[in-house]
Amino acid sequence: MQDMLEPTSGAARDASTVVLLRDTPAGLEVFLMKRSGLSDTFGEAYVFPGGKLDAHDSSPAALAALNEPATALAHRLGEPELHHDTAAALYVAALRELFEEAGVLLSAAAHRPAGVSPADWQAWLAAPAASLDATALVPWSRWITPRMAALSKKRFDTRFFLAMAPGDQIASHDNHETTASIWLKPVEALQRYYRQEIEMAPPQIMSLGHLARYATAAEAIRAAQAQLPPCVLPENFEENGTTVLSYPGDPRHSVPARALPGPTRMLVRNKRFVPEGPLESLWQ
Repeated sequence: MQDMLEPTSGAARDASTVVLLRDTPAGLEVFLMKRSGLSDTFGEAYVFPGGKLDAHDSSPAALAALNEPATALAHRLGEPELHHDTAAALYVAALRELFEEAGVLLSAAAHRPAGVSPADWQAWLAAPAASLDATALVPWSRWITPRMAALSKKRFDTRFFLAMAPGDQIASHDNHETTASIWLKPVEALQRYYRQEIEMAPPQIMSLGHLARYATAAEAIRAAQAQLPPCVLPENFEENGTTVLSYPGDPRHSVPARALPGPTRMLVRNKRFVPEGPLESLWQ
């Protein structure tokens, strides 16, 4: 991680991320993957499966495979300025990235198609029986990389979706873009980060703090369904020699209304992101 925040370049690229959830006797768990150290975006950090929008995601075959009309999907994202085909392509990107990176295929068919691998994605989409379960994805939040960022010089406009992990599939890293994976309770993941056992970026940190407020995956999904996804564009400033990332609702942020529960700012200390108060402030 850089010693200080650096300017990013260009317009933010559209991207999708899937926050995969499951319920266990110990409580709600979330799936995290460790990016390869060779990655030019979030290298070595633990992230949710996801990536940038691909040109093929908006192909006629891909859009036709979705089990919900593009106009309905666009309405769920709550971005009036976004063309409905682009909105639908963001769902395709989320489903594709989840399959490519974690091996989980959310198909609208009764069972996962046998013998389909990530390498077969385009060919499978062209088949008449291909069906993608867009209804399994629940829009949750939208994160836009600030113009001054610490982990990447690239900017992304990422839509975060919640999804329940299918009981008949095992999520795992691909040993290419990601080198490790783990299911963790949100609080446990934050504690591991705080102990410097793993690295994470602010969107993951804040999202885990948000998830830690729910007892079950169904509870988190119901909460997401009850509102339009908030847009989070952090704004950075220096205060007493410390770099501060502020979020909507913070006195120093240009948007007065809160977008997320928890603290409205994160501090950069010793090249790591931490809340201004105790770690527990992220979920209490």
